[in-house]
Amino acid sequence: MDNIRIAEKFNHMAQMLEFKGESQFKTRAYTNAARTIKGLDEELQVLHKEGSIEDIPGIGKILKSKIVEMFETGTFEAYERTMDEIPAGIIEIMNVPGIGPKTARLFYEKLGVQTVDELSRAAREHRIRRLPRMGEKQEDKILRSIARQKEDKDHGRHPYVLAKDIAREITDNLKQSSDIEKVAVAGSLRRKQDTVGDIDLIAISEEPEKAISCFTGMEKVEEILESGTTKAAIIYPGNFHVDLRIVSRDSYGSMLQHFTGSKEHNIHLRKLALSKGYSLNEYGMTDESTGKLTKFSSEDDLYKNLGLEYLSPELREDRGEVEASLRGKLPKLIERKDIKGDFHVHSNWSDGANTMEELAEAAILRGYEYIAITDHSHSTGVANGLSDKRLLEHIDAIDKLNEKYDEIRILSGTECDIKADGKLDYSNDLLEQLDIVVVAVHAGLDQDRKKMTKRIVSALENEHVDIMAHPTGRKFGKRPPYDMDMETVIQAAKDNEKVLEINSSPWRLDLNDINAKRAKEHGVMLAINTDTHTIDHLDNVEFGINMARRAWLEPDDVLNTMSLKQICSRLDIPKE
Repeated sequence: MDNIRIAEKFNHMAQMLEFKGESQFKTRAYTNAARTIKGLDEELQVLHKEGSIEDIPGIGKILKSKIVEMFETGTFEAYERTMDEIPAGIIEIMNVPGIGPKTARLFYEKLGVQTVDELSRAAREHRIRRLPRMGEKQEDKILRSIARQKEDKDHGRHPYVLAKDIAREITDNLKQSSDIEKVAVAGSLRRKQDTVGDIDLIAISEEPEKAISCFTGMEKVEEILESGTTKAAIIYPGNFHVDLRIVSRDSYGSMLQHFTGSKEHNIHLRKLALSKGYSLNEYGMTDESTGKLTKFSSEDDLYKNLGLEYLSPELREDRGEVEASLRGKLPKLIERKDIKGDFHVHSNWSDGANTMEELAEAAILRGYEYIAITDHSHSTGVANGLSDKRLLEHIDAIDKLNEKYDEIRILSGTECDIKADGKLDYSNDLLEQLDIVVVAVHAGLDQDRKKMTKRIVSALENEHVDIMAHPTGRKFGKRPPYDMDMETVIQAAKDNEKVLEINSSPWRLDLNDINAKRAKEHGVMLAINTDTHTIDHLDNVEFGINMARRAWLEPDDVLNTMSLKQICSRLDIPKE
């Protein structure tokens, strides 16, 4: 049992407890523990064997005992008991975007709905609109969410972070084999798309059949779909379809490039090759006049032979990268070393797991010059949002903490709710006292396109606002983006000199690459933030950087590549 499955079990438990009407304290304990577990670098199984589960910060003693129980029995008693008390289809209903435990309970108690099919039928029969807090729009939204969820399942795509972990587990396993010289990830996972279909692997081996046997013989393989002499396909836990191709050393580059894709990028390369008198496929380039095949052991050589600079996998989507390379105008993509701080971090003043001091020291270890503590405003009650009085105390606590550190500047901030009417959760007088103001939509997500767009634009027009957090509100497997006119929002950000966030949470990745590229093209500055709720989340910046690179972002396009001195100047923050 790995970290992801333990976290999922805790999240399921929290959902079931909320469905039953248990206290917020209980449900939050499970969700906070799940968040902490997902952010751990080490596997809990290793910590369990070492007897150091007790050393994990941010998880209470009772929940730690349940982790141990899971390793010993595969589950824990309270979970199984709660499962028995709730109809089997309720969890699936709660996973429909826009439906939480309380709404699922309403449908269950008032309509007897226990499955997604029954929920769909109730919506089609217009029984949902008659319930409290429901209506025709809510009914239509539920039908759309069910249809979209079914479509996503049919497409079989997984969030990048899950696919990455599975691929790492498999490649680590294969690298232990003496029959495999090298193994690499290809496909959409290598291009770092936000969601991934199949996992594609390319390996070099002089003993292909033995390499294939090693792959199909892995302990966790659930089903062998294909097992040939140079190719195999399996199903791995979590319904991951994994393909492995064995290649020779001299054609490794050709194969890796071809199976990395994208399809559209490869078509463009083939057209370019034809214009030079060559045909291009996964085996290399063939001279059309002589029939001679040139193989490539490296991708770099292949691109050079086409007259191109090396193209980073994140760019290979046929969005102008070939033309840019031919003109010598490829972007100098942002890298991890360019990031100098984080503007969206939560402490235990609201719903974070760590103290401000712990977060500051973690940021220092990562070489940051600054970190903004942006705890929630009071409308976000479930996140222990700060009242006006507590916000002032929050500012004072940060001022005192800054006296302790010379290595880093802690910025006083807020993640302030944008209310349904576009007004902000705090007065302008309060916002003016902060170093940085991040705004976000957390409630009223079902507003129509016109209202939602107007609501966000209104917030961006406020003189004290600096950054719009997770601008489309999407969460993988939980809810789709809310309905808004992105072009209008981007233009409002430009007109008001506001920054749009690329939220690095692997369950958000919001803005996505398409919208971030549009923002860049409009001259809008982006910020790559982590929305940290526990120290390990600071390292999720990796996922935001992936989106930024796919969006062609360079360091100058991103706010948090600026030095502290530049930030203070831009945001009009006193230097001392």
